[in-house]
Amino acid sequence: MTDPTPTPDAAAASPGASGRVGPAAEPLPDLVAHARDTRVVVVGGGIAGLVAAWECAKVGMDVTVVEASDRLGGTIGATRIAGLGLDTGVTCWSTRGGAVRALIDEVLPDAAIVRPRDDSEWIAGLPKGAAAPLPAEQVLGIPANTWDESVRRIIGWSGTWRAYLDRLRPPLTIGKQRSLGRLVGGRMGEKVRDRLVAPLSLDRFGVAPDDVDVVVAAPGLGSALTRTGSLSGAVAELRIDASRGGSIEGLDGGMPQLVAALAARLAERGAVVHTGARATGLARHDGVWSVTLEEPAAPEGDTAAPEGEPVRPAELTADAVVVAADEAAARALLGPVLGDAAFAQTSPAGIVREVVTLVLDAPELDAAPRGAHVHAVPGTGRASGLVHETARWEWLARAAGPGRHVVRVAFGGPGAAPATAGMTDADAAALAAGEASALLGVPLDADRVAGFHRGVYRLAPPASAMGQRERAAGVRADAGRVPDLAVVGAWLAGSGLARVVADAQNQADELRRRVLWGAGPKK
Repeated sequence: MTDPTPTPDAAAASPGASGRVGPAAEPLPDLVAHARDTRVVVVGGGIAGLVAAWECAKVGMDVTVVEASDRLGGTIGATRIAGLGLDTGVTCWSTRGGAVRALIDEVLPDAAIVRPRDDSEWIAGLPKGAAAPLPAEQVLGIPANTWDESVRRIIGWSGTWRAYLDRLRPPLTIGKQRSLGRLVGGRMGEKVRDRLVAPLSLDRFGVAPDDVDVVVAAPGLGSALTRTGSLSGAVAELRIDASRGGSIEGLDGGMPQLVAALAARLAERGAVVHTGARATGLARHDGVWSVTLEEPAAPEGDTAAPEGEPVRPAELTADAVVVAADEAAARALLGPVLGDAAFAQTSPAGIVREVVTLVLDAPELDAAPRGAHVHAVPGTGRASGLVHETARWEWLARAAGPGRHVVRVAFGGPGAAPATAGMTDADAAALAAGEASALLGVPLDADRVAGFHRGVYRLAPPASAMGQRERAAGVRADAGRVPDLAVVGAWLAGSGLARVVADAQNQADELRRRVLWGAGPKK
């Protein structure tokens, strides 16, 4: 348990320090004691669950985390390939909003935060196998100047003349056309949509342009379009203030450091963490939650845990619950609580994506011939794109050494299984090497592969996906009718570490305020 002495974090959670309204009559010692006696179970030990657990634990609440797999971190993972320690899944974050940087400053203050040495993007799969850099003056792939050589290189003369019609067409209020794909196709033509916009939306987020809500994806574009009278003019206006966009940051040495730091801070505050503990049931009776866990695989009667590990019970009781599992598991747990069978049976949104990480012996890549990212024009290959990690991160290039490179090749898109699905490991690695060769324009046969890793993920829709905000709001409204419950994760926050962390912090803050200060359920 935590030290009974009021901590700076507990004091910061008091109404006066937070700037938020709370029961001023409740003395700080009583609030600290109340927090210490309040049990919170967090179901899911991915980054959303760990952040929510930390938000509760740092004010003194009694926190238990249960994670179905044998490790914490979810999509933040690590592996070792050909002697290199590498990230799997999430490798960086967007600086927009500042939530991740603030979290790292809080739990890992000595971390070395780095920015990419190269974050340039290319489009591959152009006619005759060509590739070209993504134009600098663009928003979501929409060019500010369709006559620019960097644009014409990708869409050709016919595409340029068609895109010019955007300047001649009547202004359009985006509220009448919120689909990014249909907006771009209607104003600038298919080549801009298919060769510039689609490669980015499909590779980055696994969403087709027609299913991207431009109002969410590019705030301000609609009003700029009305003012300037053209889509290209609107992009040019937004690009004037390029600082409005977020940049990318990472950790020197890899993202698993953040997971380890959160786990360590939780342990310092007395939180209990059970890995290999799958929650199979969730119920609330007379104001008390019960969380049923899958029976451990140990022989019957053997309740001994490994040295240093807490003994896992078959059921946990709590005053509040945070569901931080993936969408399928969360729906299965929440359906009975909400009394809604259809909720539990709804299929998860998003796509299945497989990422094959290759360690290559390829001195030809030392010069990063196609930058850090290469996005494929849809239909021109079997991969959606790749990230050249050693071109992107100086610390990784140093670790790899000259001539050795790390690339991550992504497979899978809307309505289709990844091309690697069902393949043997060897075949998947060979396919990834072939796709990397085509995307980077460098011969990379199987002999160049020093090692590889396969990772399969369900990629949650971004917040800008059509209907995503409404779906998330519906789930939150349903969950908000149940006292002392919070639901977090990318399936509600939208994809991207910055969104997931900020959302988990906000939801945990609302939950602890309701539990500790007696506020009613969210409306």
